[in-house]
Amino acid sequence: MDNQLTNELKEKYTIVFHDLNLLEQAFTHSSYVNEHRNLQLSDNERLEFLGDAVLELMVSEYLYRLYPDIPEGKLTKTRAAIVREDSLSKFAKECGFDKYIMLGKGEENSGGRTRPALLCDLFEAFLGALYLDQGFEAAHAFLQTVVFPKVKAGAFSHEMDHKTKLQEVLQKSGDVFIEYRLIKEEGPAHERIFWIEVYVDDKLIGTGQGKSKKLAEQAAAENALAAL
Repeated sequence: MDNQLTNELKEKYTIVFHDLNLLEQAFTHSSYVNEHRNLQLSDNERLEFLGDAVLELMVSEYLYRLYPDIPEGKLTKTRAAIVREDSLSKFAKECGFDKYIMLGKGEENSGGRTRPALLCDLFEAFLGALYLDQGFEAAHAFLQTVVFPKVKAGAFSHEMDHKTKLQEVLQKSGDVFIEYRLIKEEGPAHERIFWIEVYVDDKLIGTGQGKSKKLAEQAAAENALAAL
């Protein structure tokens, strides 16, 4: 196993693998195995399978806790944005993993080291290996360092709604109390219109209307964001 990789993992993430064979497997591409059959190596595809499941569970739990008022559909969209190929390949590059993946000559010469699909698989394989080696807490701590800060900073907020965006903007400087108040509703039951005001620490910052309370709240949050 590359000593530089183990040193980087220790320095950047305080990760020291107990089973170095797992770490080596995570960084072994199938093309390398095919060109070195005499070494009886295992590629990272099985670890990728496991890491994919670990990642999805941990990201799901994180989003569930971070956004308590967001409906299932929005959470699903946001999770998909986080765990998709281009996002995970960027995380792998930021971790420097692309430098250490073991590739066959053909894969290397065709630019495999920069291929998003390959780097995405590598990131998942590493997470799977870490989970097997040290359990849930270690894998979760790694994601807390590499992935979750970007989620919290709003890197994927384009997948969220106006209420969530407003909450992220207002809470950048600390906790604030955000309240949506229904001020009036008019019209027959099948054509009801709702008016909502949004307050932060009892200060009015936006108003909106819609055919449901939820739509009116979204409109109020959107107007508040525009005003801010």
